[in-house]
Amino acid sequence: MPEGLGIAATTAFGVTVLLLWVLGPIATRINLVDHPGGRKHHAQPTPLIGGIAIVTGFSLAALASGLPLSPFRALFGGALILVIVGVLDDLRELSPRSRLLAQLGAGFLMAVGADVVLTDLGYLLDPDWLMVLGFLAIPYTLFAATGLMNAINMSDGVDGLSASLVLIALFSMVLVASTSGQSDKASLLVPLLAALLAFLLFNLRPRGHALVFMGDAGSLVLGFALCWFLIRFSQGPDRLMAPVTALWLIALPLIDTLVIMGRRITKGQSPFRADRQHCHHILLAAGFSPKQALGIMLLLALSAAGIGLAGHFLGIPEHIMFWGFMALLGLHA
Repeated sequence: MPEGLGIAATTAFGVTVLLLWVLGPIATRINLVDHPGGRKHHAQPTPLIGGIAIVTGFSLAALASGLPLSPFRALFGGALILVIVGVLDDLRELSPRSRLLAQLGAGFLMAVGADVVLTDLGYLLDPDWLMVLGFLAIPYTLFAATGLMNAINMSDGVDGLSASLVLIALFSMVLVASTSGQSDKASLLVPLLAALLAFLLFNLRPRGHALVFMGDAGSLVLGFALCWFLIRFSQGPDRLMAPVTALWLIALPLIDTLVIMGRRITKGQSPFRADRQHCHHILLAAGFSPKQALGIMLLLALSAAGIGLAGHFLGIPEHIMFWGFMALLGLHA
């Protein structure tokens, strides 16, 4: 790891904590808050500033890290688009079309501006057949990016859930890079992890209510960043892991979103229609407390990531890991 990484992680954590502390009263004055009622289970207005603080802390830490950042211009550009649109959505609730256009714009920057593209899906169906996407590479990348952004956004229904799911995936990638002797490829993930931990101090409190929420600005950017790094880790001749491993690292939000959207479409509803059919909603309706529901969800996410990492380190063939993932998808459905 580069020498400045410790400084970068400390910067990310410190700046995020400072902004969460300072921006709370400002958010209340401009009504950038999530009010209770409807499908929500919190009891009082809560500032929606987590995303702004995380992105700012991460960006400043990246500058302090000493890492070459020119390959990541599109990452920060896409994040800026999503933060602006996310804050506007939190303030006045934009249409699903507006949010989708912003997500596609960020994905286009990633794919075309930075050449972070899903060029193949690995050996999903046969150990001797690499599933190359060819002319479908960019459309498939845009589909994957918008899908993952929405999956993380839709999982943001219990305190600490979406941030913790991203934390598990990012930490798994750091582990993969470190054990492969290419830890420098995970350097930028460390300050992002530090910013997420700072947010969780304010959002996931052992006692009492959350002081801040992530907001759409946070969940969309985290989904975008997660997609960026998953693609960079799983593509190219020097890939660190197979594409199917990436599926296991994000299995819980991905499977939950796929099943929910599939059910909505079969009912003739918009796939982006809000409802209370997600895993965390079902657990809450079954009588579990929010903290218990969070614990169950994280245990499932850790188990899935553990299976993916086991397959990676043990060299289990990709097609076997893929059909195992599909079995899990079918079981959930």
